[in-house]
Amino acid sequence: MDDLDISFGGFIDMINFAVWGICFAVLIFQFFRSIRVVPTAKAYIVERLGKYSRTLGPGFHALLPFLDRVAFIQDLKETSISVPPQVCFTQDNVQVEVDGVIYISVVDPVAASYGITDYLIAAIQLGQTTTRSVIGTLSLDRTFEERDIISNKIVEVLSEAGQVWGIRVHRYEIKNIVPPITVKNAMEKQVTAERERRAIIATAEGEKESRISRSIGMKAELINRSEGEMTRRINEAEGKASEIQSIAEATAESIEKLADAITQQGGDDAVRLQLSQKFRSQLGHLANEDTTVLLPADLTRLDELLGNLHLEDFKTG
Repeated sequence: MDDLDISFGGFIDMINFAVWGICFAVLIFQFFRSIRVVPTAKAYIVERLGKYSRTLGPGFHALLPFLDRVAFIQDLKETSISVPPQVCFTQDNVQVEVDGVIYISVVDPVAASYGITDYLIAAIQLGQTTTRSVIGTLSLDRTFEERDIISNKIVEVLSEAGQVWGIRVHRYEIKNIVPPITVKNAMEKQVTAERERRAIIATAEGEKESRISRSIGMKAELINRSEGEMTRRINEAEGKASEIQSIAEATAESIEKLADAITQQGGDDAVRLQLSQKFRSQLGHLANEDTTVLLPADLTRLDELLGNLHLEDFKTG
């Protein structure tokens, strides 16, 4: 019986030792857990007995064991959230698939912790619904041309909701707008036709400029030729005038010298002799068949004909 009592007492002592050991371990665990080092760009939300107590910023902090606990840890850095692809209908009832990326950051850790259950999921869902509503007000062509309008509208709606959620929406970027295959083929054909139209217009304008340039060149060439021809004729006329003037001056000078020679002694006889020689030399051509002869006088009395010449006609006044 005594042995049984000793065994039972030892068992109780072991239990007590184990309980005290567990309590000591829990105490040590809570002690180390109450010491928190918050890194940069992080915010720890502390609750005391289930009620918000304070927000811990970067640095070393000590909490009250068993009373304080870190309920939420918020990352204050800017983060990107992918918005999954979704089907939207444009104003002209064309189905397109749109996805994007939202860039947000937490500016109020308390509101981000208690204002909404999960601000990331809420931002994605709000971005999708806003995208559908904005796409529905635009035609298919404008959805490709006015991505900035879509992005700004989504940022505006998210920023308004983010004030309650304690987040800031920096920007929203549309990654893809995918139309159906049939619409894509039609758009490709339209782009090809537009490209061919621009090529034809460019070719026509080039041909037009080329013809204008050629006509301007031909005009300049004709002007140059006409000016050259005019200059040539003027030069020829001036040359002929100079030649005629020189011949006239030489003829006048020769006549003047001839008249002076006639006035000298024996000049009449010399002139008669020269004229008679020339007259006789011309008589030799009378035998030609194609020569027509008009005789103003009797050639048998040549000496008398030459004697009747008035030498005064060769004299100058």
